[in-house]
Amino acid sequence: MIRSATLLISATLLASCGQSDKPAPPLQNDIMVRSEAQQRLFDLNDLDRAIALKRAIADQGLRCTRIISTGYVTRYRDLDMWSATCSDDRQWALFIAANDSVQVRLCDDNEKIGLPACKVKPGTEGGTGLDNSVENKAS
Repeated sequence: MIRSATLLISATLLASCGQSDKPAPPLQNDIMVRSEAQQRLFDLNDLDRAIALKRAIADQGLRCTRIISTGYVTRYRDLDMWSATCSDDRQWALFIAANDSVQVRLCDDNEKIGLPACKVKPGTEGGTGLDNSVENKAS
């Protein structure tokens, strides 16, 4: 009886070794999967990108009369986050998944619910492309 109690106590102490109150943080995976359609958004000119993002907004049943500017914001989880500013002063956040599904929400709501702010990364900003096409026709 004493021998089995000693074994039980020893096994319990051994099992609790190395455990701490804090669980280990999950491993971060540096592998990024980006679909062909996601990559094409980076490759589009300003006008075509504005058209694609405007269509994504409209497909969600939301309004954007004219896009003033667009830009890539960040990678959020497995989604590419883009921003589109409309002529009615609304700024939309577009989350595009590798399976080409899109979620659209107002940028004003992002920080309230813990999503990244709509701050466009330098070098990715673009307008509607209309200014350039008008300028090119005048030349």
